[in-house]
Amino acid sequence: MAAMTMARAETRTKERGESPVQTFISRHGGMMPSFAAVLILILLFIGGEIFLRGDFITPRNISALLLDNAVLLVLAVGMTFVILTGGIDLSVGSVMAFTGILGAKMLGDGVPVGIAIPAILLGGAAIGLLIGILVQYFGVQPFIASLAGLFLGRGLAYIVSLSSIKVENDAVLWLQSTRIRLGDWYITPTGIIALTTVAVAAFVLHLTRFGRTIYAIGGNEQSARLMGLKVGRAKIAAYVISGFCAGLAGLLLTAYSGAGYPRNGIGTELDAIAAVVIGGTLLTGGRGYVLGSMVGVFVYGTIKTIINFMGAEQSWMQIIVGSLLLLFIVVQRAIVARSEGRR
Repeated sequence: MAAMTMARAETRTKERGESPVQTFISRHGGMMPSFAAVLILILLFIGGEIFLRGDFITPRNISALLLDNAVLLVLAVGMTFVILTGGIDLSVGSVMAFTGILGAKMLGDGVPVGIAIPAILLGGAAIGLLIGILVQYFGVQPFIASLAGLFLGRGLAYIVSLSSIKVENDAVLWLQSTRIRLGDWYITPTGIIALTTVAVAAFVLHLTRFGRTIYAIGGNEQSARLMGLKVGRAKIAAYVISGFCAGLAGLLLTAYSGAGYPRNGIGTELDAIAAVVIGGTLLTGGRGYVLGSMVGVFVYGTIKTIINFMGAEQSWMQIIVGSLLLLFIVVQRAIVARSEGRR
């Protein structure tokens, strides 16, 4: 049966006069943006190596790439779930600031780590739950609902404290200060947590019924309902996951900086969205990969590293990322148009 299907596909390909490359693109068009992100990352590595004369692709720099971008990676994972449903979450930067300062305050007041960390994670998930309920049951547009979450998170952060709170808890600081050596390479517990988050998210999205529901919602929500999928629950769960990841990012950022600060994360939600889009996830939902989002984060982090090495103005970071976003949005629209034209 499979052989017959392949034979028919090959016959249709010959009838259209398509080349092998065109055939590959037509069959795997949804993965093209992710492939492009990988290609850009490779080119950035090569360019950095040439510019720095062999001093860029080193174990130290590659290890630091994960260490410095672990927070953004966790945020991007949560954002991927939301964008795959066709939504958006503008609250994650503020939620990260709120949970970070809340954790620092609780630890400073002597609350045990075993209570403080679950409180941080649940606090983030609770704001995500609120946004999800607004979107699903009150029909509020995701942009507006998450914008409300943005203001709520930032306001709560300022209520906890108007100034930074230093963290002196050894267990939290251990997350960032510990270096696990692997020859010339190293990784920190924060990096392990970030990679574990990616692995769990990839498993959930690709190997569970819930993950298939997330993709179905983004592809065609009405069709997903007709298929009997639990659209409402999955949609709300996507925002809860995003809020949970924002809470986890707040913990990692507090460990990374050694303090909680209510102004942390301003604009970070845009960085997360940019990384997800550069990684190949369609803003309209239904197509994308969490591993692609990880590549997008590394593209973002590599650009930042190269600019720092060059001593250039940080404004170039925004220009380059903005240009990449425009490029990937155009590529995505072309893929969608091609897909719709084949139907």
